[in-house]
Amino acid sequence: MAKHKKDPWSPTAEDYRSVIAEQNPWALTGMVPAAWARDIERPLARRLWNRVRANKPRRFEVILGPRRVGKSTAMFQTVRHLLRDANIPRERIVWLRLDHPLLMRLDLGSLVRSLTTTATARSPCYLFLDELTYARDWDLWLKTFYDETWPVRIVASSSSTAALQDRKIGSRIGRWNEQYFPPCLFSEYLELIGQQIDVPVRDSLFDTLKACGRVKFKQAQLEKQRRRYLLTGGFPELLLNDARLTDESALLQSQQVLRTDAVQSAIYKDIPQAFGVDSPMLLERLLYTLAGQVAGILSPNSICQGLGGMSQPTFDRYLSYLEQAYLVFTLPNYSGAEASIQKRGRKLYFVDSAVRNAALQRGLGPLSNVTEMGHLVENMIAGHLYALGQQTQVRLFYWRDKNDEIDFVYDHPQQPLAVEIGSGRHSRGGLYKFMQRYPRFKGRCFMVSPQVPFRMPAEGVEDDIGTIPLDLFLLAVSTQAERELENRLQSHHRQA
Repeated sequence: MAKHKKDPWSPTAEDYRSVIAEQNPWALTGMVPAAWARDIERPLARRLWNRVRANKPRRFEVILGPRRVGKSTAMFQTVRHLLRDANIPRERIVWLRLDHPLLMRLDLGSLVRSLTTTATARSPCYLFLDELTYARDWDLWLKTFYDETWPVRIVASSSSTAALQDRKIGSRIGRWNEQYFPPCLFSEYLELIGQQIDVPVRDSLFDTLKACGRVKFKQAQLEKQRRRYLLTGGFPELLLNDARLTDESALLQSQQVLRTDAVQSAIYKDIPQAFGVDSPMLLERLLYTLAGQVAGILSPNSICQGLGGMSQPTFDRYLSYLEQAYLVFTLPNYSGAEASIQKRGRKLYFVDSAVRNAALQRGLGPLSNVTEMGHLVENMIAGHLYALGQQTQVRLFYWRDKNDEIDFVYDHPQQPLAVEIGSGRHSRGGLYKFMQRYPRFKGRCFMVSPQVPFRMPAEGVEDDIGTIPLDLFLLAVSTQAERELENRLQSHHRQA
């Protein structure tokens, strides 16, 4: 009888205990290592611990966002708050990095059960599941933990919505909240480097823009910081490490790091793990092609032909993978009618301009190409509005009708607004046509450009167009996004 080959390395119970001990150093020290949880915190980390501690209504929290944005750091900072500010005993806080080779071998339910034997409803275990979707049947186990009221409170992370969106929506409704964690927005970057500017925040972006006329800032200084932010991307570690670099060095370093850690990890690890993609190289070629068309309207037929005859279904599927891995997003053409939204061409943006540069391996090219830099600025604004929309659930569009166009339509139900990037007469023409077509936007249209003065549309003049300096607009959008995140976390307490 043939003998089965023995696993050349069969982990022992001690191996697993060592891995878990390495991932939970506070079990011995009572402290989170400073290298894992820096002092500077993003808005989610400042607020999530209170939401998890209160747990009203009962929900698990799943943090979603691109690689390198600091999801794990925010979770470590949440652990620190629970230890330091909530006085949660160290033995009741457990961290599991589920893409670890050893932990991927284990059944999630059995693993959690073995680590929470002393937990009770009054003394629950705070369970941090990093890269949740690498665990087998993770969604079924979350459902089981919730429905059977296991004594656990869970904070989890994933670098891709791919696996989440592939599961039945019934598994997550009422059981966990999904928190979108984007790259740092402009106001966060200024806070990271100690140059925060206070912006009065109101109930909607339109109302916040109205209040921005009183904001004081030095235009030249903000232009310098915006350029560095644009070239580096909104990735905290890169932003904090490049203060002494030239623009050229910051741009090259960003591309080198993001090429490996954000682009290739998503294409060759996250997406295949979620969907079993047969040809990651074709997926990478598609991303490269899209990077050359940023801020443009997609032409699937042309792209498919350029990729050696890729079929339309494959294009649609691969594009959805890239969107769910937080590399790109698309905007539909605004029509004012839901039925026709998906029938029009989509506009393509990257979640961060620096990811686009890394995917395209542009080197120093953007520094000398005015047109390309303009596309990157537009992409930066798109990323900010997209991040805000993820917090408010307000849909973002562009609009084009023949030769008339508008870059962004933020379709807030009560306070909508439309934005065009630039300052030319042609751009204003598109806004005028748009207001004529859709009267609800009268008095709510803006030109956004680096050098324009701040001016709201004149009251009583329905077709007047306001102007907002680019940096002030970025500050308003990013500060509004932070406010909306806070509102979302606090709303859970009010629901209780």
